[in-house]
Amino acid sequence: MSDPQTETLAYRWRKGALQPIAYPSRTRLNTLLGIERQKQALIENTRCFVAGRPANHALLTGARGTGKSSLVKALLPEFAAQGLRLVEVQPHDLTDLPEVVAPLRGRGERFILYVDDFSVAANDPALSALKAALDGGIEEAPDNVLIYATSNRRHLVPEFQHENEEYRWVDGELHPGESAEEKIALSERFGLWLSFPPFNQEQYLELVRSHLQRLGMEIWNAEVEKAALRWALARGSRSGRVAMQFARDWAARELERQQT
Repeated sequence: MSDPQTETLAYRWRKGALQPIAYPSRTRLNTLLGIERQKQALIENTRCFVAGRPANHALLTGARGTGKSSLVKALLPEFAAQGLRLVEVQPHDLTDLPEVVAPLRGRGERFILYVDDFSVAANDPALSALKAALDGGIEEAPDNVLIYATSNRRHLVPEFQHENEEYRWVDGELHPGESAEEKIALSERFGLWLSFPPFNQEQYLELVRSHLQRLGMEIWNAEVEKAALRWALARGSRSGRVAMQFARDWAARELERQQT
């Protein structure tokens, strides 16, 4: 294989065509903290995929800012030399999946279709298109394409009160109605499920401290801790993203103080 640095490593599907991305994300796996279990599971699945062994489509769900999207993007620099390529597909373009996949079939590279922040309405045509892509329709699915999707919803589509009214008891067992069954069935088509729960306060502070150390800030005291907690409170979240944002802000201010 030729040098991956001279090749197109990432694409986006836009206006009916695959458009090369000149400057793909350089997020590295070792910068993603607090998600070791999820990281190792997705790395192993991807390692099997690029090696030509059986691998599963993956669904990453959970709290915002916990590293779902960053984890998928970080796979590219890790596995690019082994032939991995990333194709970004917007949720509303999932109806184009047959056209997206067609030019990828038979190529030597291994393609992950990256669908970020996926949530569709119950009657959205994208729902049927994704089901066909995950399970395969009449046409055999290519073995060099996987779908990795991220979502804040476990069942991918909005849930409404009237759907809960469809649940019924049958021979002492609770059975969901057709609407709920359809949504659950879509989630189950992903062979690998990875859940990203929100961080608690202790985990959040550990993330802040780790990010500060990576930025060369070794000082950790009550002042820094209180500032980090105030930062999270103001944003209503203790996510990994918020921890990194605070670390960057604090490091910048500290460097400015040192220069004055």
